[in-house]
Amino acid sequence: MATKTVQVLHYPTLKTVLMVEDILKKAKEPLSRYGIMKRAKKKIMRQSLNTILAYLEKRGMVLDSEKGVIWTYTPPAKMENWLKESVEV
Repeated sequence: MATKTVQVLHYPTLKTVLMVEDILKKAKEPLSRYGIMKRAKKKIMRQSLNTILAYLEKRGMVLDSEKGVIWTYTPPAKMENWLKESVEV
């Protein structure tokens, strides 16, 4: 079976990825793609949003279902301790 490849015309910036992450982290319930775009501080192209959500889902940070997208990632406690004890350079 041949793999399906989609050509991306516009890749999102890191600023946009972080903005979408923040929106999903703060959401109390699953958000539709339209709901994410509506809460964004700046306009997001639908293709860019789909690219971001595919990336986050592949990394295990979000769950994309028919009810919407929800943030699922919780950092390990060990990592949080490292961040508390670290020194900023």
